[in-house]
Amino acid sequence: MKRASRQALPLIAAAALVSLVGAATGDGQRDKWWWDFGGGPSASHFADLDQIKKSNVSQLQVAWFYPHALPGFNPIVVDDVMYVAGRTNSLIALDATTGKEIWIHERLTGMTSRGVNYWQSQDGKDKRLIFAIDGFLQAIDAKSGESVRSFGTNGIVDMREGLRRAEGTDRRVQSRSPGKVWKNLLVMGSASGEGWVTPPGDIRAYDVVTGKLAWQFHTVPLPGELGYDTWPKDAYKYVGGANNWGEMSVDDERGIVYVPTGSATYDFYGADRHGANLFANCLLALDARTGKRLWHYQTVHHDLWDLDNVSAPQLVTVQHNGRRVDAVAHAGKSGFLYVFNRVTGEPLWPIEERPVPKSDVPGEQAWPTQPFPTKPPAFARQTFTSDDINPWLLEPEELEKMRDRVSKARNEGIFTPPALMDTISMPGNQGGSNWGTTAADPKKGLVFVVNVNEVAILKLEDVRTRTGRPGTFGTQAYQKYCQACHGSDQPNAPPPFAPTLVDITSRLSEDTIRAAATGGKGTMRPVPGITDAELTAVLAYLATPNPEGRGAVSPGPPPPPGPVVASGGVPLPPPRIPPELPPTHAGIGGSGGNIPYPEGVEVPTVRYVSEYGVMASATKPPYTTLTAYDLNAGTIKWQIPAGDDPVTLARGGPANTGGLGARNGMIVTKAGIVFLAGGDGKLRAYDEDNGSVLWTGTLPGSSSGIPVSYEAKGRQYVVFSSLPRVAGRGAGRGLGAVLPTPVSPDTPRGYMAFALPRRENPPSANLR
Repeated sequence: MKRASRQALPLIAAAALVSLVGAATGDGQRDKWWWDFGGGPSASHFADLDQIKKSNVSQLQVAWFYPHALPGFNPIVVDDVMYVAGRTNSLIALDATTGKEIWIHERLTGMTSRGVNYWQSQDGKDKRLIFAIDGFLQAIDAKSGESVRSFGTNGIVDMREGLRRAEGTDRRVQSRSPGKVWKNLLVMGSASGEGWVTPPGDIRAYDVVTGKLAWQFHTVPLPGELGYDTWPKDAYKYVGGANNWGEMSVDDERGIVYVPTGSATYDFYGADRHGANLFANCLLALDARTGKRLWHYQTVHHDLWDLDNVSAPQLVTVQHNGRRVDAVAHAGKSGFLYVFNRVTGEPLWPIEERPVPKSDVPGEQAWPTQPFPTKPPAFARQTFTSDDINPWLLEPEELEKMRDRVSKARNEGIFTPPALMDTISMPGNQGGSNWGTTAADPKKGLVFVVNVNEVAILKLEDVRTRTGRPGTFGTQAYQKYCQACHGSDQPNAPPPFAPTLVDITSRLSEDTIRAAATGGKGTMRPVPGITDAELTAVLAYLATPNPEGRGAVSPGPPPPPGPVVASGGVPLPPPRIPPELPPTHAGIGGSGGNIPYPEGVEVPTVRYVSEYGVMASATKPPYTTLTAYDLNAGTIKWQIPAGDDPVTLARGGPANTGGLGARNGMIVTKAGIVFLAGGDGKLRAYDEDNGSVLWTGTLPGSSSGIPVSYEAKGRQYVVFSSLPRVAGRGAGRGLGAVLPTPVSPDTPRGYMAFALPRRENPPSANLR
C-alpha cells in the first residue's frame, strides 16, 4: 500500500483576521511576557530577554516565593500579572513582581492541569483565560477572575458534542494541556484514553468569544477522507486515540498549527486496525483558520509501542543548502528528531523507510518498514542489552534476575514488536521526549531536547486467559503506590492510614483523581514516580467493583484566608453515566466503561493486553540528558547529563548521571542561557554555546513542568515550581541563606521566583 505522507504547499499568505494580543499591546511589549503555554504561539520556551546575562547569572537570588502550586502547571504572565494554579484547585492571579495574590477563582477541580490560554480583544477591554474542565470549556475574565457567562451556554461549552462515542457519557475528552489560541480561535486536542473503542482524538477549534465550534479535523478518517484506506473499512466506527494530548505549536504569521498525534487504540495490539493508521503518530500541519490538512508526516506506522508524538514542534529558521529555510523540528518518544520545511513538509534531510521485525502474535500485522532519519543523529539510546543494566540501583539479586530476563527476551532493535514473551522496547513508551521537553533559540536554528533513557519490557497476554482481578498491572501499581496509605482489599488486612477508596470512581471524576495523585490535595501529597500509564491502570483497578476497600481522597484542611474576590466555577451539568456499563477489558489503558464494538463489525476473537514494566532504575546512567542541536548543520552541538541522582551517588555510582526520570521543561533566553531543573532539586543555567554550567541554584523540593521567564516593571524574573522532595531522592538541605526567609525541606509546594539584585538591573534592551 502506498503511504500518504506529505503534500507540497504554496506559501500561505498572512492572515487577514485581526491580530488580537499583538495589536493591543505591541510586539515589543508582548516580548516581555510569557503569555501563552510554552511562552508563546510557537511553544519555543524562548524568552526574548537579556537582562540576565552569562556574566551576571551567578548573582541570581530568590525574589519571592508563593507557597501553593499545582505540579506541572505552566503559569502565564501578562501585564505584570502571573496566573497560576494552586490550592483547592483554584486559578490564582499574582502580582508578578511580588507573588502577592490579586484574586482567586475557586472550585475548578478537573481543570486542565498543565496550563490555561490567554486571549484579549483588539481594544484590550476583553481579556480572558480559557480552559477545559471535566470535558467542558470555560472562560474567566482575566481582570476580575469572574466567569464569563456569555461564553457558550451559560458559561460552558460541552466538548463531547460532535465527538463520536463521547456523547451521552462522561468519557474523558479533554487534554491536560490547554491547546493554543490563534487570533479568535482556540485549537484543542484531547486525551480520549488508550483502551478499546474509546473516542477518536479529533482536533477542534472553538471561537473564543462565543464558544461555537469553528472546525473539526478527523484524526481517524471517515469514508471518502484522505487516509481512510490506511485502516480497515469499518475502523472509524470503533477506533479511538490518534489524539493530541501533549503540546502543539502555531506559526502565528502564516496561520499554521502543528499538531503531534499519539497512537491509535489499543496501544500495543492492533489486530483490529490493520494498516498504517493515519493520522495516528503524525506531525500534522493544519490551516488554523479552517482545519484543512496542509501536510503531514507519520513518524511511526501502525504503532505497537505507544510511541506517541507529544512534545511541542519547534519552529526555527536555519541555513540549509545555501538559503534560509523556515523549519519545524519534532522530537519523538522514539529518540529521533524529525526536521521538515515548515511550509511544504519536505524533510530537510532524507528519512529512510527501513525493514523492521515482523510480529509473531496471532492476528497482528506489524508494518514492514519504519522511518529512520539520516540526520540529525538520535538524542536517545535506542538499544538495550544486559550490558546496559544499572549496577547502582538494583540489589544483587535483582540484578541477576534482570540480566536473566533481558538475555531471554525478544530484542531485535527499536521497532521489535510486542510478543507473547518479554520484549525489549528502547526507548520505552515513558522514555525519549515527552510533553514540555523541547525548546529552541528560533533565529539561531538551535533546538534543545530533554530526554529520559528508560527501557520498557513488553509482554502480551490473552485477556480470555488472564487470571485474577481485571488489570493485573493496575493491581501491581495500586500495591506499589497506594496500598501503604489507603489499605489493601485483602481479608484481615491492617487498617489504612488514609481514607479508603470505596466507590471513589463513582464519586469523583477521573480528572479529579488524576489531579490529586499527580498534584496532591489537602493532606495528600503527590504520588512520587507514578507514570501516566500506571495511573491509568490504577483507575481501571479502582473502577472494578470491590466492597472491601478504598474510599475518598482526603480533602485536607481548609485553605488559609486570602483575597477571594471571584466567584466559584460555573456549575457543570450532572454526570451522564449510562445505567449499565458493559464489560471492561482492562490492561494498560483499559479504563472502565469501554463500550462494545458496533454490531456487524468484524473484529478479532482474541484480544491481547500488555503487561509491561517501565524499567527506569534498570537502565544505567545517564538517566536524563539535555541535547543541543544545531539544525543549520543537522548535528548535535553538545549533549550532557541533566542533573544528578543522589541515590546513585550514595551507592558509590558516578556523578553526572542525569536526574532519574527527570522530565522537566526548560527556558531559553536571548542572552544564550538555558535554564533547567534537574531531578536532584537543583536549578542550573547552561551556556547555550557549549552546555557548561553557569549557575546552580537550589529549590526546597523538586520541580516539574515548564518554568517561565518574563520582565515586570523593568526586572527580569525566572520562576520554577517547587514540590515536596520525594523520599529517597535526596531531601537535601533547604535554601538557607539565599532566601530572604529560610525555607525548610518541608516547605509546601509553590512557585519560586529568581532575579538579579536590584542594583544589578540596568534598563532592558527589550524596553521600547
